[in-house]
Amino acid sequence: MDTVVLATRNEGKIAELRALLKDYGLNVLGLGDFPGLGEIEETGTTFLENARLKAVAVAEATGLPALADDSGLEVDALDGAPGVYSARYSPEGTDEANWKKLLRELDGVPEEKRTARFRCVMVAHAPSGAEITAEGAWEGRISAAPEGDGGFGYDPVFFDPELGRTAATLSREDKNARSHRGKALTALLARWPEFWDKV
Repeated sequence: MDTVVLATRNEGKIAELRALLKDYGLNVLGLGDFPGLGEIEETGTTFLENARLKAVAVAEATGLPALADDSGLEVDALDGAPGVYSARYSPEGTDEANWKKLLRELDGVPEEKRTARFRCVMVAHAPSGAEITAEGAWEGRISAAPEGDGGFGYDPVFFDPELGRTAATLSREDKNARSHRGKALTALLARWPEFWDKV
């Protein structure tokens, strides 16, 4: 079976990507399967730079094709913040601390100005040097209070106006059908055969 390494230790993200990749007959590993691999510094200033850094580092370290994504939340009223710093937006860097800080920052901002999107950039990189990239976005707004206990990250406060619900109240299937990560992966997989031919 073809093996691909997801360049993440985030179990929520691994579960999401495994579900999205299951129809492709791929054996999906995460960084937890390679205990000797250290942390990869995300020193890029864009989602693409960070995704590429991770994909290249993991492909070189494991000798296997690697798939990395960098994603985050862009809030229009905050000039696109937290952006690439979404995971470390608060000093504590926990999911709850991050979204609580976000709600404080948006205190008093009217509903119509709380527009936001999740953005995701994916990079698949092989030791041969073959590489493809793709991106996806999920438009919504930031709710006034959290709702739901599913998902991870900013899901409890990310409201999808079309569905009338926060991301944290969606089933995994519904979230994958809407999400930035699902869209980016769909775009990436459309080009997967050309990538795999060069692996």
